[in-house]
Amino acid sequence: MSEVLRLDGVSKAYNQGAPNEVQVLHDVSLSLQAGEVVALEAPSGAGKSTMLHIAGLLESASEGRVIVGGEEAHSARDHRRTALRRDRIGFIYQFHHLLPEFTARDNVILPQRAAGVALGVAGARADELLKSVGLGHRINHRPAELSGGEQQRVAFCRAMANSPDILLADEPTGNLDPGTSDVVFEAMMVLVRDTGLAAIVATHNPELAARMDRRLRLVDGRLEAI
Repeated sequence: MSEVLRLDGVSKAYNQGAPNEVQVLHDVSLSLQAGEVVALEAPSGAGKSTMLHIAGLLESASEGRVIVGGEEAHSARDHRRTALRRDRIGFIYQFHHLLPEFTARDNVILPQRAAGVALGVAGARADELLKSVGLGHRINHRPAELSGGEQQRVAFCRAMANSPDILLADEPTGNLDPGTSDVVFEAMMVLVRDTGLAAIVATHNPELAARMDRRLRLVDGRLEAI
């Protein structure tokens, strides 16, 4: 296996240096290997979203390094960080954030078009992904016509559209009932395993966490193995 993501001594404080400074992360280090699925467990407000945002180059750390595919991403210029997010990292959130005026297929095509992929190629990729998660019959439906589980599977396909190396999922089944949550999780795991990408999945659900390769927990802003 090869390392696709490393956090090295990452700390994050808001209002840094001010009297009301809030320290969210303390000296967090993590190595993520290709093909590895890691569970990140923590209660709400413990800093897991902040950690994922820093890993995904959406926020900057106060201290420490973020290395994506061997590249020092924390110190890269904005345009390079944007390119790394687009090409190497996929995101899934608790709420699907699909564009309501577009079909499922269109929602999966759009990030590919932003990356310069030709429309025909992007459409074929969207069809392939949606069929792989059991949505071949829902390709031309808009989000309002889909169930919560179907919407989240579309969001997962959108995250996978540009064939990222890293998937960062923040409570991806948090809004779903247990049965639907299991269906979405299994669809996600099958596609992750088939493509060999690395994933960090933040979850409150210990049963889902136990089905991943490794479990980590944030406690008082510090990362520890379970």
